[in-house]
Amino acid sequence: MALIEIHDMRFYAHHGCFEEERTIGTHFSVDLAFEVDTSRAEVSDNIADTVSYLDVYQVVRREMLIPSNLLEHVARRVGEAVMAQFADTMSVKVKVHKLNPPLGGQMHSVSVQVALAR
Repeated sequence: MALIEIHDMRFYAHHGCFEEERTIGTHFSVDLAFEVDTSRAEVSDNIADTVSYLDVYQVVRREMLIPSNLLEHVARRVGEAVMAQFADTMSVKVKVHKLNPPLGGQMHSVSVQVALAR
């Protein structure tokens, strides 16, 4: 088994409970880690023998385009989509960061992390 990680994928999306967030949108960052058996790819050096992180990125990108009220929902939906698209994935951990959230103070981000396993 190997753990493949994609860090700090950046998106502009329309997630949030406030109407302004869903209308104007804001910046998000997503970290994703997934566990997959890479033993064949380790020997073959062939991308067909593993899960392509480019393909995983495309799934995350697609899911980030769908507005949600809660980061919890976004993170869960991303994790479920990765697990559904890539049957060889044994587990996935997704962390969604809302950058510069409208909380009335200065902060870098808030985040929610979910973990799913088969």
